[in-house]
Amino acid sequence: MQFNSYIFIFIFLPITILGYFGLNKINKHRLAKIFLCIMSLYFYAYSNVSYLWIICSSIVVNYFGSKLLMVLNQKEHYKLRTFVFIVLILLNIGILIYYKYFDFLILNINALFNTSFNAMNLLLPLGISFFTFQQLAYIIDSYKNTKNGMPYKFLDYATFVTFFPKIMQGPIALHSEIIPQLEDKNNWQMKSENIAKGLFAFTIGLAKKVIIADLFGQVANIGFADVESLNTITALLTMFSYTIQIYFDFSGYCDMATGISLMLNIKLPINFNSPYKATNILDFWKRWHITLTRFFTQYVYISLGGNRKGKIRTYINVLIIFLISGIWHGANWTFIVWGLMHGVASVISRIFKDRIEKQNVVLNWILTFSFVGLTWVMFRANSISDAIIFYKRLLSFDFGNTSMLKEMIQVFNIVEMNILYMIIPKLKFFFSTHNLMIIVFIVLAIIGILGMKNTNERIENFKPNKRKVLVVVILLIVSIMSLSQVSTFLYVNF
Repeated sequence: MQFNSYIFIFIFLPITILGYFGLNKINKHRLAKIFLCIMSLYFYAYSNVSYLWIICSSIVVNYFGSKLLMVLNQKEHYKLRTFVFIVLILLNIGILIYYKYFDFLILNINALFNTSFNAMNLLLPLGISFFTFQQLAYIIDSYKNTKNGMPYKFLDYATFVTFFPKIMQGPIALHSEIIPQLEDKNNWQMKSENIAKGLFAFTIGLAKKVIIADLFGQVANIGFADVESLNTITALLTMFSYTIQIYFDFSGYCDMATGISLMLNIKLPINFNSPYKATNILDFWKRWHITLTRFFTQYVYISLGGNRKGKIRTYINVLIIFLISGIWHGANWTFIVWGLMHGVASVISRIFKDRIEKQNVVLNWILTFSFVGLTWVMFRANSISDAIIFYKRLLSFDFGNTSMLKEMIQVFNIVEMNILYMIIPKLKFFFSTHNLMIIVFIVLAIIGILGMKNTNERIENFKPNKRKVLVVVILLIVSIMSLSQVSTFLYVNF
């Protein structure tokens, strides 16, 4: 089930909110959590019920495995405790490798050794990267016996893992951030303030997805579907379109997840904080997929030694983290290369940090934004060879073959533009003659990214008024009218 669907907006979400608070209202608090957990599992299984057993068995194994780790907390049980810990880690990583990377490994083994092993064509279970990492964090905390490794009740743990706003695309929340909120009696009754904030955030996110991300996604799809036919202009437009698409797609999901959770009185950790405002690559990764960066920092980077073993070791650790990040994003060499590109850039940024900070801020932003956009090409391309062809076309200074450009411009021939043409007839002549429509949309999108507050900032001190209500109503109506074709969020694939 997608957030941007009629069944979710008009049926699932209202039933879930009313059912959860209704049961709490009549003091059926345990039943309310059971209801929320069941609804979350239904949400997860809606697209493919055959993989429901994976998340359910994962929850059972990790919960009782962590309980065992906490029981075996005496020195005399050290070896057995370590053995259980290693088994749990291998089980989690193993199931992730099997479903996400098995076919990729088989294809590469066949190519490398000229073998003919059959791929299994496994369907990737939704959200497996996210709910696996969240449970890995719990297992590690339980093993370390930190304050985050708490002996929670099974129902609370299951509700935390399955909590539907975050189950498919994150954020990768820690148990200590969510479970105490589920146990807080003050969160068991509906709060009008949170409903208002949540609806506002959800609407903004929905508009980002269906009005902006999906529109630019059509342009990006045209370019990446036929990289051989690109020229410099269409390659540039394709790159910018995907840069905008993935920003508003992921930002939209984060906003919607934040809004839905707020309606249920749960505050999710911030996962997206205006990353295209970053003035260096280190700053970018403090803003983009914040909880993923946090997970790798706390549970991998520090375990490798972090920055405590000298500069060279630090740089190697950074490269390892970004290599793992690339692999985490998908079973394709393009993701691995993309991760290494960001790893190398991060190392360079660390080496020349003082010099970079002394440079002009605008220049630093231009360089950072350009690097991110160029690396998105590798991220989005179907193969490394396609990405190389794309870069060649981008740098070819070829401005002929305008057929693809016309196809891209046609994407923006939407109802809203036709209404503007009726109001301002000369506008259609201007755009069609000078082929500036797509440029105007890109410029407006970038202005919006750089010049406007993000949703986290907007809801921090949110107070409803007539203007905001009007904006929400208009955006909600326009967004719902755009739901004729439900599109998936990009990070569902990861």
